[in-house]
Amino acid sequence: MKGKTLLLLAGGAITALAAAMAVSYLGDKAAGENVSFIPARDADLIDRGAYLAKLGDCAACHSIPGRPAFSGGLKMGTPIGAIYSTNITPDAAYGIGRFTFADFDRALRYGVADGHSLYPAMPFTSYYNTKPEDIRALYAYFRYGVAPASIPNRASDIPFPLSMRWPLTYWRWLFASKPAPFTAPAGLDRAQAQGAYFVDGLGHCGECHTPRNAFMQLKAVGRTDGAQYLSGAVIESYFAPSLRNDGAGSLRDWSEADLAQFLQTGANSRGIAFGSMSDVIIHSTQYMSEADAIAAAHYLKSLDSQDRSNQLFAYDPSAHKALKKGDASAEGAMIYLDNCAACHRPDGRGYERVFPALAGNAVVEARSPESVVSIIFRGSATPRTPQTPAQFTMPGFAWRLSDIEVMQVASFIRSNWGNRGPQVTLKDVESLRPRPH
Repeated sequence: MKGKTLLLLAGGAITALAAAMAVSYLGDKAAGENVSFIPARDADLIDRGAYLAKLGDCAACHSIPGRPAFSGGLKMGTPIGAIYSTNITPDAAYGIGRFTFADFDRALRYGVADGHSLYPAMPFTSYYNTKPEDIRALYAYFRYGVAPASIPNRASDIPFPLSMRWPLTYWRWLFASKPAPFTAPAGLDRAQAQGAYFVDGLGHCGECHTPRNAFMQLKAVGRTDGAQYLSGAVIESYFAPSLRNDGAGSLRDWSEADLAQFLQTGANSRGIAFGSMSDVIIHSTQYMSEADAIAAAHYLKSLDSQDRSNQLFAYDPSAHKALKKGDASAEGAMIYLDNCAACHRPDGRGYERVFPALAGNAVVEARSPESVVSIIFRGSATPRTPQTPAQFTMPGFAWRLSDIEVMQVASFIRSNWGNRGPQVTLKDVESLRPRPH
């Protein structure tokens, strides 16, 4: 009896697995809309598609140095192994040259290509709202405006059975928004709606700046989903700060002009891009039109806080006065003078668009210390664009400063000149120290 029971259970499990895989297969096959469009070689349409591809930051993931543009190969780590971006040139063998317009739309907005669901590293969860006319422009660009590259795609490093794709269908059904052309949330003016289309859609800002749940889905995809939307999140070894206007560590102290300038150049009087945001500036937002950059800033500044107790940053000169008098007795003060003050100045105000101000810096004041600690350990470089052609580099101090010293200087930076960042703990620092390869 026991053997028969085990056989029945095994048979039931196999049947259930086969059924789940069949449902997944049929679901992926049925995804999308059977719409037809064959674009003409229209220069304006192709140019519009090229611009939209920049707004969508396609090159950042699908291009790597030393290989043709959009030929894929970028390594992306996941908790279960690395995946590699794919070739999206119009090559018929390895790229998307065989894709019909419906296939292209299915991959872009539904997250399904070649008969299976895509990993959500492809931000179809944000691209879902792309307007039909913009999908047509993107398709025309990738068909006629990109050179085909006969470069094979690289298989993922995820081991079997975790590499099976069929569970992604259920993830997509549970957590991805239903594709639908963009409609402006109620109450927005025309410019805010234009900004929302970029921020919530092709710009996919929430993919980095919104926290995720246990199954890696975004906790909010739009302003109507609550205060988690664009509230800041840890990504890699950094903290992508809040894009809301809710006090210390947010954009509350930034003007619309500050934001637009940052998007187009990667630097302003409030800070300088670092980490993966530098890639976003270089590959994407530096190309934004003035109108789109201002609209995005206008929309972000409309994300008001429900907490009115937080005040705007107010500079406090007491730490600077103490240092001028030769008083470096505060914990972390001497470490700051020895390692940081030459570039960021004893008053914490830095040199605009060269060495960022630390006083009133949203990244410094963020509730999470990941970014400050990681930059101290790893260093950083300003993004190089036509608007900011000179590149300035901060060295990493992992070789020079102990964990305790990093904790002390990071806490000093986060709590002086009027900054309101929480103190850094030794545990915070130890978890972020780079490990030898």
